[in-house]
Amino acid sequence: MSEQILRNRSAREVLDDHLELAKAWDFKTDIKRNFDDDIVLMTSYGIFRGISGLWNKVHLLAEQMPGGRWVYHSVMVERKLGFLEWSGIAENGARIDDGADSYLIEDGKIKAMTIHYTVIE
Repeated sequence: MSEQILRNRSAREVLDDHLELAKAWDFKTDIKRNFDDDIVLMTSYGIFRGISGLWNKVHLLAEQMPGGRWVYHSVMVERKLGFLEWSGIAENGARIDDGADSYLIEDGKIKAMTIHYTVIE
């Protein structure tokens, strides 16, 4: 996809693309296509900045929830804001029942994000 096409996507298109790629564990494509280079990610596990910080968070999630399968319960988008309620189960039996993410999406990219979840082992 060209940069011009990526920039012109609506917040809903960006969020839908991100969620589909996350379900497929295709974070390489997801990060390249859907996240701003200066992303700020605030989580229960700390603040992650930029693409390198985002990769650190992806690796943490893979450790916490290996092979996780996600269920999206509520997806909302209004203007530049997105909100997601989700749950997941991992190959090792760990689970998340209380996932909640919020997104600030501008110019076809996720600029800021919050993530809350509790891993139950």
